Amino acid sequence: MTDQDITVVSVNVSKEKGTIKKPVPSISLNNLGVEGDAHSGPWHRQVSLLAEESITKFSGVAGRKINYGEFAENITTKGIAVHLTNPLDRFTIGDVELEVTQIGKTCHGTSCNIFKEVGNCVMPKEGIFCRVLSPGNIKAGDTIQYAPRIFKVLVITLSDRASAGDYEDRSGPVIGDRVQEYFDSLKWKYAISRQLIPDDADMLRKILVQAKAGKTDIIFTTGGTGIGPRDFTPDVVKPLLDKEIPGIMELIRFRYGQEKPNALLTRAIAGVMGNSLVYTLPGSVKAVEEYTTEIFKTLKHSIYMLNGLDLHG
Repeated sequence: MTDQDITVVSVNVSKEKGTIKKPVPSISLNNLGVEGDAHSGPWHRQVSLLAEESITKFSGVAGRKINYGEFAENITTKGIAVHLTNPLDRFTIGDVELEVTQIGKTCHGTSCNIFKEVGNCVMPKEGIFCRVLSPGNIKAGDTIQYAPRIFKVLVITLSDRASAGDYEDRSGPVIGDRVQEYFDSLKWKYAISRQLIPDDADMLRKILVQAKAGKTDIIFTTGGTGIGPRDFTPDVVKPLLDKEIPGIMELIRFRYGQEKPNALLTRAIAGVMGNSLVYTLPGSVKAVEEYTTEIFKTLKHSIYMLNGLDLHG
């Protein structure tokens, strides 16, 4: 999706939740949402958006014209299937910047005035919600710029032999492939970069500090998690973490250590460094496959939590 021919066709307000919104000439947005609107507040569903295309489709099913705001959307759009966006994507409308926080919602059925008046509601499936990042005014006819969130992923392989060209780096590419498969399954945008370095603590530390400053979303290291004389990855990473996430690695050690006791010797850790999620993985391909399988089970929710979204999808 691009921002070509994406526009606002209506802006709508209601003073009570669960009621139809009425079109108005313009709306003013602050850090709580739309001024004077019932959904405004210090939460993640401050502003609702619904595509005119969704309304038109439902009008055909309902057999009558559905007016803008009848599904309680604050902003009616044209030219983009808003429900195909993802949390953390952004919309810019003039001075206003919105960040997508939720796709769809729970339908309250007959307890909702909208359902009673309209007979059904398209918002639970095709409406989206945003929070306000930058305030301003919006009116019908305004152009919408859409920017999907592109997640920055860094994979760092630590190996003296591989960096010297004596040994092929196999675990780093496997992490990249697994990450690609994961993000493709979510239909999220991503950019993966890789670095191959020797077992050098100072070099690793420098790369991590740079990655933090560059707002890298996810960092994977592979290699150096054991108890050998050149295994120092956890020792470099741990002091840089703001919060450790011990449960993930504890689960992995317990699960795979029962079958392969040597798996208990890894000192792999996970945590948060600034706005970056950091995972230190062993250097074997088999371990990388096992570790990423478990990490991916919590990765989406971890990203949401780190960005202030309390979602459980």
